[in-house]
Amino acid sequence: MMRGAFTVGMWTMASRVLGFARDILIAAILGTGPVADAFFVALRLPNLFRRLFGEGAFNAAFVPSISGILHTEGVAAAAGFAEEATAVMIFWLGGITLAGEIFTPWLLYALAPGFAGNHAKFTLAVALTRIMFPYLFLICLTALFSGVLNAMNRFAAAAAAPVLFNVFSIAFMLGLSRYAPNPGYALAWGVTASGVAQLFLLIWAARRVGMRITVPRPKLTPRMRTLFRRMTPGLVGAGVTQLNVSIDIIIGTLLPAGSVSVLYYADRVNQLPLGVIGTAAGTALLPAITRHIALREEGAALNALNRALEGVLMLTLPAAIGLSLAGRQVMDVLFVRGAFSQHTALLAGNSLAAFALGLPVFALVKVLTPGFFARGDTVTPLKIGVAAVALNLCMNLLFMHPLKAVGPALATSLSSAFNAAVLLFLLHRRGHFALDAAARRRLPRLLLAGAVMAGALWAMKVFVLPHGKATIPQFLLLTLAGGIAYGGSGILLRAFDLSELAALLRRRRRKTGQG
Repeated sequence: MMRGAFTVGMWTMASRVLGFARDILIAAILGTGPVADAFFVALRLPNLFRRLFGEGAFNAAFVPSISGILHTEGVAAAAGFAEEATAVMIFWLGGITLAGEIFTPWLLYALAPGFAGNHAKFTLAVALTRIMFPYLFLICLTALFSGVLNAMNRFAAAAAAPVLFNVFSIAFMLGLSRYAPNPGYALAWGVTASGVAQLFLLIWAARRVGMRITVPRPKLTPRMRTLFRRMTPGLVGAGVTQLNVSIDIIIGTLLPAGSVSVLYYADRVNQLPLGVIGTAAGTALLPAITRHIALREEGAALNALNRALEGVLMLTLPAAIGLSLAGRQVMDVLFVRGAFSQHTALLAGNSLAAFALGLPVFALVKVLTPGFFARGDTVTPLKIGVAAVALNLCMNLLFMHPLKAVGPALATSLSSAFNAAVLLFLLHRRGHFALDAAARRRLPRLLLAGAVMAGALWAMKVFVLPHGKATIPQFLLLTLAGGIAYGGSGILLRAFDLSELAALLRRRRRKTGQG
């Protein structure tokens, strides 16, 4: 499981680094102006449906199903199941994409009501959304092939596919902008082209491991009906999560101009550690726990969950502390150039600090939900998610006027903390989770190491950055001080064991050399 998480994490890191390069270009060229706001809202719409129909609900039902078939009936039966799912997905995703193209203006009236009073911005958002809507169709099929490969413990190609999204976005922005009405159009075409590239990469990877999936006529076979029954609660649950995101967008469009872009840049920085750590751990954990439960190895499943929880907290805690205390400085170094001003960096840094407060619990949600999904329970996370959305909406309305763009970020963090706390409580009450001796020993020490790091960063900001702004050398010095404080105190307190990580890396190098 940890090797799989490491693979996903490394490729996700590569994708995020390229994503930062893309966002730096967007910030320099577009800043937080009307084209940027229109593009980010337009990108959210296909992404919303992708997460609703593709990655979230589908993976929660599909990966445990195909994993079970693979381990009990073999590769041929699993390939047949994947073919049935592919045919059905193509049929209804095609319908959704067609409907989306037709009804784009009405969807944007709901998602971005603040744009309705600005005809030029609204018209641009509609045009960009229509260019990018086929990305939904392409990336949901990519999610299906990713699920096939993840079930076979082949994580590299699926984790590498998002790299293509950033490569194509950068290439189209640099190469096509001069021929397009504005750079937003070039970016939109790059998104759709990346969907084609990602799908073909995953099809090729599946064929390499013996999954030569063809597309039969779509049929609602008994296995498909079972898949959809399992998928329905997850679909609603994913809808709840995306409703949370949609609330933030809606509130952002009602705030002062540029707020949508400010929230986007802050969220992108926050998503780096979340994607590298939380998503990687959750992706590798689901098939691992499913396998242990299928073999009735509850002790092994509990151990996997404990180690995943330890791992994500060890890595997200310093990220949360660093981004909370140095959000302004992160934005200075990454984005202040071209159309992105120091004032914008200050606003985005404040929003980033609010997002980062919830970073450990964002990651915990991704680690805890496989504990339910692997047992076929997609309803409980749904109910908790509904309550979290209601809480998020109430806090958004409460915070939007006094806190402006910080409000949606803080509301998201607090509602996610509620979500993680209830998931953890219910897993424990059902006897599916308890902290083992190693976790009880390490977690308090991790918190103490985090406190040492926070003190070191605060002192550095007071003495090295009295005016708040940071140059690149100052930012590197700040980062080094925080890393030494956390790593050094963690080693002295024995909060984490570097020998375990070294052994993992050695095993991975041997496996790579043999492969």
